[in-house]
Amino acid sequence: MIAPALTWMAVTLACYIAALALYRRSGHRLLCLPVLTGTALVLVALALARIDYSTYATATGALRWMTGPAIIALAVPLYRQLALLRRWTLPLLAGLLAGCVTSLLGTLGVAWLTGTPQAVAWSLAPKAATMPLAMLAVERAGGVPAIAAMAVVATGVLGPLLAGPVLRGLRIEDDSVRSFTLGLVAHAIGIARVLQTHPDQVAFAALAMGLNGVATAFLLTWLARCL
Repeated sequence: MIAPALTWMAVTLACYIAALALYRRSGHRLLCLPVLTGTALVLVALALARIDYSTYATATGALRWMTGPAIIALAVPLYRQLALLRRWTLPLLAGLLAGCVTSLLGTLGVAWLTGTPQAVAWSLAPKAATMPLAMLAVERAGGVPAIAAMAVVATGVLGPLLAGPVLRGLRIEDDSVRSFTLGLVAHAIGIARVLQTHPDQVAFAALAMGLNGVATAFLLTWLARCL
């Protein structure tokens, strides 16, 4: 088991390095985000090797474990901006509540109007949350975690693409507000974008991602029990 694990971890890292190089060469174009192109490269490698996802997931378990410390490390910029975050507590909570409720109920409303099956609707609803929380909440709500994963990735890619024009149209120029919005609507990919454009504001994006993930999971679970 050790050899296949090392092989697929090496393949995954190689795909990421290649995707990162492509992203930098493209001038940081959003459509060339490593999470998108890197995933595509890994899928091609799996298809060529005829390896199913369960085997790949087992072989790369150590890489998934490393995402835990990476997420916890986001607490560092939060701590550095603690005084400012405290001063903006009420506006941030209001924005969080508005974004979370609009994302969830808007998706469920569109699904109901279009006659989408309930399981699919539950799966799409937490699209703005981080993938672990979204998949767990969808599973408890009776949805399909695989669909939730695809919705989360799609939202992460489209979020930064659409947020910029919308914020400019609303004449919102404050970097803190823009960073919080990206973390709220595009989770980890939004944070990655903030790190590239306004690294000093990443605390706002990290706070939005964390709080929205928890709020979305609680709200979706509550709605699934009530409806």
